[in-house]
Amino acid sequence: MDDDGPIPIEEIRQRAYDLWDRHHRPEGQEMRFWVLAERELRAERRSRRDGPASQSSQG
Repeated sequence: MDDDGPIPIEEIRQRAYDLWDRHHRPEGQEMRFWVLAERELRAERRSRRDGPASQSSQG
């Protein structure tokens, strides 16, 4: 799945809390924001991992 290994739970927790807070703290949405946070963090890792290689092949 992800070559960089698992994302630390604390990192997901912090991102999920930030997302939840920015969305005015809706009740009963904890899992939604947890999943969203994990997806964002994985996408950021992929972007960092793939970014420099794809940029150098274009130039």
